[in-house]
Amino acid sequence: MICMIRRIIHIDQARCNGCGLCAKACHEGAIGMVEGKAKLLRDDYCDGLGDCLPACPTGAITFVEREAAAYDEAAVQANKAKGAGAAAGGCPGSRAQMLRRAEKDVAPSDTAAPSQLRQWPVQIKLAPVNAPYFDGAHLLVAADCAAYAYGNFHAGFMAGKVTLIGCPKLDGVDYSEKLTEILRQNDIRSLTVVRMEVPCCGGIEHAAVTALKNSGKFIPWQVVTLSTDGRVLER
Repeated sequence: MICMIRRIIHIDQARCNGCGLCAKACHEGAIGMVEGKAKLLRDDYCDGLGDCLPACPTGAITFVEREAAAYDEAAVQANKAKGAGAAAGGCPGSRAQMLRRAEKDVAPSDTAAPSQLRQWPVQIKLAPVNAPYFDGAHLLVAADCAAYAYGNFHAGFMAGKVTLIGCPKLDGVDYSEKLTEILRQNDIRSLTVVRMEVPCCGGIEHAAVTALKNSGKFIPWQVVTLSTDGRVLER
């Protein structure tokens, strides 16, 4: 087993309340519940990206730099395959599916407006590179805060589009490589990026624009910037 100094999670047992949310958020199966507390079960299952960090309500999880076994994607996939029995195709929460909206799916006037989401999953990290819903799609790449800031986000931005969301600060990854392959391998008709005005949100714009350049495609694109109080600042 190869060891190296790398970024990996650390779980403060004194602060862990045993809720188990981090274990559910860890797609690699690196975290488990042991005697009512979250534990890092295997260093080589931890990719160091930290999906578990925002899930922890007590702030018990942090990043540390230490000697650890290298991340072993093959071992992770093999472990996932073992537990796939009841959920063929992997985690049901990340299984790609097209959502069909019928004309009758119109909410009554006294309830919320109907969802405009056309596919699942929506997280950039979980989305497949190839899927039927990408064929001929108008792609929306949005900061995940945008839907909370802009009240009419579904009708104003998502309608008629395939939606992918992410937060470069929380995910701690560069989305450009995956977005490049999505644009390169599918018939994407247009690209809309919706970001917040905060500086860290520039990462999602940079990733999308870089992906468009690297894909070699020439398609219409635009960037929309929202203020934290929900106004469209630039379009």
